[in-house]
Amino acid sequence: MHKAVITLNTGLEDAETVTVAFLVAVGAAEQGRQTLIFLTKEAVRLATEGFARAVACDGCPPLADLVQRYEKAGGQFLVCPICMQARNVDPSGFVTNAAAGGTAPMWEWIGDDPAVTFSY
Repeated sequence: MHKAVITLNTGLEDAETVTVAFLVAVGAAEQGRQTLIFLTKEAVRLATEGFARAVACDGCPPLADLVQRYEKAGGQFLVCPICMQARNVDPSGFVTNAAAGGTAPMWEWIGDDPAVTFSY
């Protein structure tokens, strides 16, 4: 089965885009795909325990629920270390399914397997 890679470069300043990215990621992970969200720019803060708390719109699921479902389904986060450093984000506060890593680790994770990609 193809892997899924979702790149996300926005944080809670655009909670609706974050929600859409998580809906796509949760859908992939819950269907059994190996799923990775690569967090860049302001999105790196989403890997911090307790940070992802927002409801983007009427009828939108709470982001905290999507984060929990993503973890339960085996989804992983890879967090850009350059972006973390620029924002003073400490990886010791990351959720359990997040790790610091840039593009080389992302390509290693993909390997030779086919991957579906989405970018938000």
